[in-house]
Formats: sequence, C-alpha cells, structure tokens
Amino acid sequence: MDSQPYAPPEGRDGRDLGRSRQCRAMGVRVRRRNPQMATMNLTIVAATGGIGRQLLVTAVVRSPNRLSKAVRAFAADLTSADAVALHSGIKDADAVLSGLGARSAADVGVAARGTRAIVQAMKVAGVNRIIVVSAAPIGTVASPARPNPPKYDAGDGFFMRHLLAPLTKAALRQHYADLARMEDVLRESGTDWTIVRPPRLTNGPKRRQYRIAFGRNLRRGLSISRSDVADFMLRAIEDPQTIRQVIGIAD
Repeated sequence: MDSQPYAPPEGRDGRDLGRSRQCRAMGVRVRRRNPQMATMNLTIVAATGGIGRQLLVTAVVRSPNRLSKAVRAFAADLTSADAVALHSGIKDADAVLSGLGARSAADVGVAARGTRAIVQAMKVAGVNRIIVVSAAPIGTVASPARPNPPKYDAGDGFFMRHLLAPLTKAALRQHYADLARMEDVLRESGTDWTIVRPPRLTNGPKRRQYRIAFGRNLRRGLSISRSDVADFMLRAIEDPQTIRQVIGIAD
C-alpha cells in the first residue's frame, strides 16, 4: 500500500479519538472524562519512556516517581515481569499500548520477555487489543520466526538501504534483535496486534502531518516525533484496518 497521510476511521475527528480515556498504565492511572462520551480503559507499558509519557494512561513502570503528571502507578520491573505480576495492571483494559524497549545493553531482552508476559496476562484478563512500538529497520532483521528476512525494506531509498540502515543495524544489533523477537511474540499471540515502526525519534511537537504505510517503511522518512507516534497509536486503537498489521510511520 502506498504511503498516505493518516486519517482516523470514518466517524472520528482525530481530536477526541472517539472516546475519552481512563488512563490505566501498568504503573499509572489517570481519568479523562467527557460527558458526551464513553470511557476507555487503556494500559500503557513503559509509561516513563519517551513515547509512554506522551500516551499517559495506566502504566506499568519500574519507577513511578519518574512520571511527570499526578497519577496512580502500578510498579513492575519489566526486565523480569511475569503474567501474574502484570495482571492487575491489565485487567479491565480495552487495549494495551507498549513503548517497551531496552534503554541500554543491560536491558536487552526486555522487549521480547516483557511482551510475552504482557500477552499472557492479556489472555488471562480477556484483553485482546495491543499496539506496540518497534523500529523501522526491523523488517530486515532476522528472528527465530523469520530467519531469512528480505535484505531491503521495500520503502527504503538508496541512502537508507546502503548507508544509514547498515550503520544503525550494526550499532544497535542486539537491541534490534530483541525487537524482532518481540514482533515474533505478537504474530504468534492470536491477539489483535498492531506493530508501529518509526525511524529516528525526536522530541518535536505533535503536528499530525505524518505519513503511514502498511507493511513497509516510508521513502525519505528519516524521523518522527514521539508525540506523533503516540498520536497515531491512540488513533489506531479502534481502527480495524490496523489490526494485525505492521505499519511504517514517518514525517
């Protein structure tokens, strides 16, 4: 599918995302109310991370005191979390949003292990919708379920294929392998998953002028703000077109 500016499903204007959201992050609970709308319960995993802070709902975090807004937090060490530990933060959620990933070499493995525990907790809790953040190069990274991925992503141009992607994959080899295994977990989970693959993340403002592409990266898509990635994740929750899809996103 060609790249396209993202528009929310018919019937939603993109401002209120269709419902107000009761923030229930594994680690964080915030309630937003609009008297004309229903309430949606969301669980945000890794809510103290860059994208998690933008999502802000119920968060599972290792350090609740790092959150910038007054919320109630469920603390959990995601490097060793299991389904039982995560269940209380996921139960009654309408969807799970995850920005889980390794912050350092010592954390490598947290994305795959944590996501596996999250999926198990979701099944026990009867929660089916999950949206996660991966990374643009992962389509060409080998994993146990995809031992022979394509050499190039169909959306990448010459510069990305032959210079930038090889350099970043070499520098972040272990981190990307972890994200590739995380994607395997989701594909095998039977849940209504969406994998979002952004390129370089920035701290820029939310502009809502980003592009998306199903199953590939974006040509000349070199960066995107964390705010815009979070915006797309929230919009995608109730968009059936995004279910069980890998989606490239970039400015």
